[in-house]
Amino acid sequence: MAIRKNQIVDVYAQMWPREVFDYVLPDGKKTLGKGGGLPVINRPGIYVLYRDDIPYYIGQAKKLSKRLWDHSRPVGGRYSNFWNYFSAFVIEDGEMRNEVEGILIAAMPTANRAEPKLEKAKVPPDILKVMRSIRRHAANPLIK
Repeated sequence: MAIRKNQIVDVYAQMWPREVFDYVLPDGKKTLGKGGGLPVINRPGIYVLYRDDIPYYIGQAKKLSKRLWDHSRPVGGRYSNFWNYFSAFVIEDGEMRNEVEGILIAAMPTANRAEPKLEKAKVPPDILKVMRSIRRHAANPLIK
């Protein structure tokens, strides 16, 4: 696949198992995920941690493998017990990483505490009225 000019994401890894950080290479010193042969995650980018197939946490790192390793290692750490897959998107440009991370956090409900630095549009009053009407009808279908 040819790389397009001015593309945001260079390469990505989709739904890789957390176990890449547990598998010890034949040298007995490194795991596959920490310095052991996954060049795609030895670069900067955005990552998504999943609990099964549900996004759990979104973050960014200058070196994806180190940050993912940090999330996978500490037993009892804030996120360590709650994910079993990850996706990673290599994005070299730091400003672009901030933008993409903000978009993903805004788009998916996750355990992130961060608020994206994006302007959030308010739902217009007319639409709120319609939404309330739809919810009331759904809750009370026999009342007209």
